[in-house]
Amino acid sequence: MARPFKGKIALDIRDSQPDWEPYLAPRASENAPNVLVIAWDDVGYGTMDCFGGPVRTRAMSRIADMGVRYSNFHTTALCSPTRASLMTGRNATSNGMATVAEFSAGFPGISTRIPFENGFVSEVLAEHGYNTYCVGKWHLTPGAETNMAAYKGRWPLGRGFERFYGFLGGESSCWYPDLIHDNHPVAPPATPEQGYHIAKDFSDKAIQFIRDARSVDPDKPFFMYLSLDAAHAPHHVFKEWADRYKGVFDEGYEAIRPGILRRQKELGLLPENTELSPINPHGEPAVTGPDGQPWPLIDTVRPWNELSADERRLFIRMAEVFAGYVSYSDDQLGRVLDFLEATGELDDTIIVAVSDNGASGEGGPDGTFNEWRFFNGLNTPTELSLPHLDELGGPSSYNHYNTGWAWAFDTPFPYWKRWAGYEGGVADMCLVAWPAGIAARGEVRQQYIHAVDVVPTLYDLLGIEPPETLKGYPQSPMEGESFRASLTDPEAPGRQTQFYAMLGQRSLYHEGWLACTVHPPLSGWGDFTHDVWELYDLSTDRAQSHDLAAREPARLETLKSLWYYYAGVHNGLPLDDRTALEQVTADRPSGAPERDRYVYYPDSAAVPEQSGVVTSGRSYTIAAGVDVDSADAEGVLYAHGGVAGGHSLYVKDHRLHYAYNWVGTDLQVVDGDREIPPGKHLLAAEFEASGRSSDPAMPGATGTLTLFVDDQEVGSHDIVTQPGSFCVVGDGICVGRDDSSPVTPDYEGSFPFTGGTIDKVVVDVSGERYVDHEAQVRGWFMID
Repeated sequence: MARPFKGKIALDIRDSQPDWEPYLAPRASENAPNVLVIAWDDVGYGTMDCFGGPVRTRAMSRIADMGVRYSNFHTTALCSPTRASLMTGRNATSNGMATVAEFSAGFPGISTRIPFENGFVSEVLAEHGYNTYCVGKWHLTPGAETNMAAYKGRWPLGRGFERFYGFLGGESSCWYPDLIHDNHPVAPPATPEQGYHIAKDFSDKAIQFIRDARSVDPDKPFFMYLSLDAAHAPHHVFKEWADRYKGVFDEGYEAIRPGILRRQKELGLLPENTELSPINPHGEPAVTGPDGQPWPLIDTVRPWNELSADERRLFIRMAEVFAGYVSYSDDQLGRVLDFLEATGELDDTIIVAVSDNGASGEGGPDGTFNEWRFFNGLNTPTELSLPHLDELGGPSSYNHYNTGWAWAFDTPFPYWKRWAGYEGGVADMCLVAWPAGIAARGEVRQQYIHAVDVVPTLYDLLGIEPPETLKGYPQSPMEGESFRASLTDPEAPGRQTQFYAMLGQRSLYHEGWLACTVHPPLSGWGDFTHDVWELYDLSTDRAQSHDLAAREPARLETLKSLWYYYAGVHNGLPLDDRTALEQVTADRPSGAPERDRYVYYPDSAAVPEQSGVVTSGRSYTIAAGVDVDSADAEGVLYAHGGVAGGHSLYVKDHRLHYAYNWVGTDLQVVDGDREIPPGKHLLAAEFEASGRSSDPAMPGATGTLTLFVDDQEVGSHDIVTQPGSFCVVGDGICVGRDDSSPVTPDYEGSFPFTGGTIDKVVVDVSGERYVDHEAQVRGWFMID
């Protein structure tokens, strides 16, 4: 609340005494430090050299040398849940964010709507006189609220950030990102051919945001959340950076793990008795669930000695590309540190650098040239990726390495991202530095801490009490605990209890012990009452090599009871282990009213997939009203998707064409057989679904795609549509242009439509045949 007016008011202003204090913006306390929170994405515990890994990261090592490394830091095994905890100091389920923002369900723990009662650190620091900036990945807004018509209270500027530059969803192409500047979409400032990469763009903007304010108020502190794109798929990087790792991974993922563990022990991160977790620790893929459910093939590792020479060559290149991606992103992060040092602010900046979860296993046992096969419920046989070996990391790829590397980059732990009961999913790197305020240099701390503890620690370091009320909302209790004492005292106590629930997995950490269920995430197993529980003493067995459930039944029952207790406290139920395809296609609010006819206009922002028309598995008609004023008219009329999958209606060589990019694997093109004369026309593509594909390698709806120019059929061919979404985190629906990476690889013209004007595009999913209601369709457009 603002301070009351303490001046003097008289009849004449000349006789009055002004008091400006109630009307001025809040000022930070004198000599308040800056705060820089750096969030890496999907970088496993054993990835970076500062944590014993093979990937060279000079900037991260620089931070480690300025402060402390926490060897026992934990997250919540998935992007959005961890980021919600990093921003609020509350547990993922308490934030309604026990899943990724795109997989919301109508329950308190998985609504993906973070309550305003759980205030963001940005909201609090803004009221304490800080400039607040967010640069990079956000992933804290439900997918239905990422469109331009949506409520924006959960966008960065609605949660206390004064400036934002990045993307709202869970991932983005590094070459063709879906960028938002503050509250509106913007195009990337350059193309890949001109040297564009998202990592450089983010560092440029981070520096710009700080510099802009320094020109006006050089002493005002800032809070920056620098949320890097790396190392989430797709793993995109310049070829020369990937080539720097030639030879590093040639021995394979099993062979590099002992060396990583040895370096981790030398750094003091892990005790000497730490063992390496075995490959496929539960005997997968042969093992089944308690009711005979098959183990998910995606969560298995193929032994290196069983691979062919070509497979090894492919997998090695996948690792090289990933490592180059991380190193390049670290190099760009170093530019931000250099800028702070050049301006004299680095020493008085509190830096917290973490990863949001373990290394990612979404590539499956064979890796993939297109990660969105995973979200469509598809495996990727290596023969699909091998022809694209030289394209990995480039603009035509949407690549992800295989689970063997996820396991290696999580050394010494079992499993990877999504596994909330295993250290490979939740144990992550954490660096904390503040040269002017923390004496430690290059030291290691062993306390068990969690992402929920970062915000309380920042408040403690800054001398700020969490507010009881924020923006009119009474605030919920802080669930994290400050670990400030451990920054100066290696023997200070750490967190004693932490609750986990995610994607069907359950676990509870309590006083050095961990109880967890053997229930693969996104497995679709269900029947949670039959789950097998395991028990580990993490104080002596960080790699979870020895299940003590049979030896310590009483302790296990105590931890199981505690799990149910905290599930009630933190909104931990219901459990949801539906498969990735089921999650993608689940019924949820779209941010737009349901209807049979969707109208899209040129010169508008792209419409995100979760707020657009759903065409998968059904009949549809795409119709564009076009006035062709040139014989050379060409370009995209309607595009939805990108290299990961999508479809497009376009004009090329004076003819109408339609392309369906099936999960980045099969490009199905239907060509018009006659030229389009100048004048006003109705150009349409009609897909009439006739059944389901009988090809197990290419599931989806089958049917006939027919092209029309006005009422004349000009081309027809059978196609198969995708079983799920194209890419719900980007590559939205566009008219008159293609904002994404090209959805039609064979298209050689400029993507914007030229040589004519587009009235609008209508997508009809009523099931009516175009030939039966062409007159009605024509009435939707301004066509004579």
